[in-house]
Amino acid sequence: MDLVISYDISDDRRRTKIHKVLKSYGQWMQFSLFECHDLTEAQYAKLRSRLSRLIKAEEDSVRFYFLCACCREKVERIGGEALRDDSIFLV
Repeated sequence: MDLVISYDISDDRRRTKIHKVLKSYGQWMQFSLFECHDLTEAQYAKLRSRLSRLIKAEEDSVRFYFLCACCREKVERIGGEALRDDSIFLV
């Protein structure tokens, strides 16, 4: 599955922890925005669980936007960092 994850975290310490967790699952694209590609259901469940334990629901917000394969192909970018290619090729 492909996701765009945005977050609004009021506390600097919690925001840093959220950023570190998300960085292990996807690519940081903008200040509070990550793109995660090709996550399995298990990876998504673990990510969601880890984030749920870190945030304060009454103060913080994390949003998950699911992209279908067709929608992923329609994403356009102008500037910024190029998408990582995490493909592994064995020769």
